[in-house]
Amino acid sequence: MRNALNFYIDGQWVPPHGDARLAVVDPATEKHLTDISMGTAEDVDRAVAAAYKAFPAYSATSREERSALLLRILEVYKRRSEELAKLISREVGSPLKLSREWQVGLGQRHLEEMIRVLASYSFHERRGKSLVIREPIGVAALISPWNWPLNQIMCKVAPALAAGCTIVLKPSEVAPLNAIVLTEILAEAGVPDGVFNLINGDGPEVGRALCRHADVSMVSITGSTRAGIDVAQTAAPTVKRVHQELGGKSANIILSDADLTSAVTRGVDACFDNSGQSCNAPTRMLVPQSRYEEALEIARRAAEAHRVGAPEAPDTTLGPLINKLQYQRVQEMINVGLEEGAQLVTGGLGRPEGLLGGYYVKPTIFGEVTPEMRIAREEIFGPVLVVLPYQDEAHAITLANDSEFGLAAYIQSGNIERARQVALQLQVGNVYINDPDWDASAPFGGYKRSGNGREYAEWGLDAYLEIKGISGYEP
Repeated sequence: MRNALNFYIDGQWVPPHGDARLAVVDPATEKHLTDISMGTAEDVDRAVAAAYKAFPAYSATSREERSALLLRILEVYKRRSEELAKLISREVGSPLKLSREWQVGLGQRHLEEMIRVLASYSFHERRGKSLVIREPIGVAALISPWNWPLNQIMCKVAPALAAGCTIVLKPSEVAPLNAIVLTEILAEAGVPDGVFNLINGDGPEVGRALCRHADVSMVSITGSTRAGIDVAQTAAPTVKRVHQELGGKSANIILSDADLTSAVTRGVDACFDNSGQSCNAPTRMLVPQSRYEEALEIARRAAEAHRVGAPEAPDTTLGPLINKLQYQRVQEMINVGLEEGAQLVTGGLGRPEGLLGGYYVKPTIFGEVTPEMRIAREEIFGPVLVVLPYQDEAHAITLANDSEFGLAAYIQSGNIERARQVALQLQVGNVYINDPDWDASAPFGGYKRSGNGREYAEWGLDAYLEIKGISGYEP
């Protein structure tokens, strides 16, 4: 792939400082796609220096100039969207339809939303005789994951550019190719030299170098809770801002007045979306005890209706997991469920029948799950759903909140007022009632060990701005 062995620094594709390489593997075939270069602390120093040098001029640009830049990026992004969709299908394993509509589509919607937000965002506010100013924070280090790569890159890059920040991006080394194409898009759209920089590499080398760098003003990471903790600890000595969107174990409360067949089926589908590789996936389904066996049978039918296979096949609904490591992790957790005594409703260990290669996992449902089981508490990050019974509404809320995570929760109910009251009692950053449409204008982020800070829309822009109060501005 063009530019796979180079980094983008100060407006140029340049060779890396070192010679370490990493293979990018197609998860559907386990075949080699290409190699990328792995960055070093020296590469980070060079990229941060470019961003730091570019910051004074770029931070002084007008709202109108930055809006025009985002519009140009959107135009080029749309033109290359099919290329991006096919590329993500190959490096992540997403079914092609999902890659087009969601993997690439979400990136476009974040851009469009940030263009809307920037047009009317208030950077200056009068408070009596004082003036409150929101101004760009400085150099932003962006660390993004592999599961929804363009979604998570764009919901960081777009607000950082809108705010007037300069950027060093470290995408996931597991799925880096889409970020290379996106960098080409940004360059073609006319992002000024040094404003956006790209370095590939891993967390221990490149990620930590970014986090501890004195000239980086903030770090935004989407990743595991373990990675988020490491970022916070590494960044602490320089007292920089750290925004974290981390793991989850989201509850899906199906209330007694919901249409059980519809709610359970939609819950299974939502859990298995992107092969279960979503931090906010509804992986804990809570159903009334009185209808528990019925719910398990509905879940079994819904899981077995999924078609696991090659991403390019038109009837595929579940592609492979991202890599061998993730496949082994999910297999381990399925085995843990069996050893813990959970009921295997469907799925289980090994690949689906007929698939001899690729990192494919059987869509798996566990029943007879109790809250203390590991499969009910740990993020599995694969197509594995646990179903727990509850006695009454208060018990369901207690079960939902009994988690170290607090990213999202889901409620299914035939009574919107009842659902709203339950939503107010859940200790999470996002609640979804009756499977609403995805909303780029709503804040996204978590409580507890799911992170801190919020992304999307105005909240995303806020993240990249410092607040200055000038008292006595008016005599």
